[in-house]
Amino acid sequence: MVASVAAQLGLKVTLVEKSDRLGGDCLHHGCVPSKALIHAAKVAALIRGAAQFGLPEQKLPVDLEAVNERVQQVIDRIQDHDDPERFRGYGCEVLLGKAAEFVSPRELRVGEKSVCARRFVIATGSRPAVPVVPGLESAGYLTNLDVFSLRALPRRLVVLGGGPIGVELAQAFGRLGSHVTVVERLTQLLPREDSELCAMLRDCLESEGVSVRTGVDVERVELRGKTKVVHCSGAAELEADAILVAAGRRSNVEGLGLEAAGVRYSTHGIEVDGRLRSSQRHIYACGDVCGPYAFTHMAEYQAGIIISNAVFRLRRRVDYRVVPRVTFSDPELAQVGLSESEARSRGIDPKILRFPFSQIDRALAEREEQGMLKLVTHRGKLLGASMLGPHAGELIHEMVLAMKSGASVATIASTIHAYPTLAQIHRRTANTAFAQTLFSPATRHLVRWLQRLIP
Repeated sequence: MVASVAAQLGLKVTLVEKSDRLGGDCLHHGCVPSKALIHAAKVAALIRGAAQFGLPEQKLPVDLEAVNERVQQVIDRIQDHDDPERFRGYGCEVLLGKAAEFVSPRELRVGEKSVCARRFVIATGSRPAVPVVPGLESAGYLTNLDVFSLRALPRRLVVLGGGPIGVELAQAFGRLGSHVTVVERLTQLLPREDSELCAMLRDCLESEGVSVRTGVDVERVELRGKTKVVHCSGAAELEADAILVAAGRRSNVEGLGLEAAGVRYSTHGIEVDGRLRSSQRHIYACGDVCGPYAFTHMAEYQAGIIISNAVFRLRRRVDYRVVPRVTFSDPELAQVGLSESEARSRGIDPKILRFPFSQIDRALAEREEQGMLKLVTHRGKLLGASMLGPHAGELIHEMVLAMKSGASVATIASTIHAYPTLAQIHRRTANTAFAQTLFSPATRHLVRWLQRLIP
């Protein structure tokens, strides 16, 4: 994004990508292929569950090779947006297939080529973090880098990690036909998310046949013939045909010559200030390589901040107060702002508003009634929202806008929402803030008095 905008504004820009294609991890190994696979798995689940809609029951064997070919078709179509010729058409020099390394604060070496510039932007992303587990390397494992290239469905899949990637892919492979076990060392799935909704999501996964083991450490892995055996704490043994490592991400800072550039970094990535400048103020960073959130939409937002500062010199700073995030399970889990526990940890005594999807007519019509919306409020203002439910990743943006604009709970409650839509859950949840007062004995007395007073 930075290269595209800067080039179109007439600046001399060089874009360096060490692989042979643009698009990065999100397009080739992350967001795009995972959502295509997840959707295919949901279609499979709907077909198998056709009887719940009054349709003939169906059996559905899955050809994973065909599914992943379709995933690749989606990638290829979106790849057109990242065609190097498109960027060259903007006047941007594009260097593919060679890594860049700083040799000084003002100079990069790209293969045999030297690139000097007034300003630099580092957006090298992240890669899967692989835990040090005895026997794991020799037994072999999958990550998001190769799981979308599988040709055959593993009969038994053990997923190491109960974060967003682990949860999403565990459910997807379970729906496609694998027997899946998720192992998470902490006591809940999705440790950053609201514990009440995470417990509900766990119930959903287990109802589909996904085995979830939390509070469990992986001690070692061994091969018994062709079977991979995962030894866990408590003397538990899990047999698998494949192991998927989904244990977080690690910033790509190695090999960049950051020491030569004088750029400070740590195991968490490049250190940046509020304007996304590194310790060398002419060198900026955005995305996973600097955090604090490993989201594509965060990288896009940060790129806009860099354009303001590096291109237009506007001295703009990041604002992370209203950042939505989504786990694309089914039902989806979405969050913005403070959770209930985060609010309490800050000394706030929040008023929590809840409303279940099981009382939303559209959800009932579509048999997607699992989950709820949970609003964290204080003195009539919205501090955060957690949602587990159908299309939560789409629906959460009404709460994002409400928080960004400072809308009150009363404003949400008084906003007309079309019927029958899933979005009605926003108004119904906000209405619960006033139900106790509205139907109190005092209000009932007032209404009777008004009826007598005014004919």
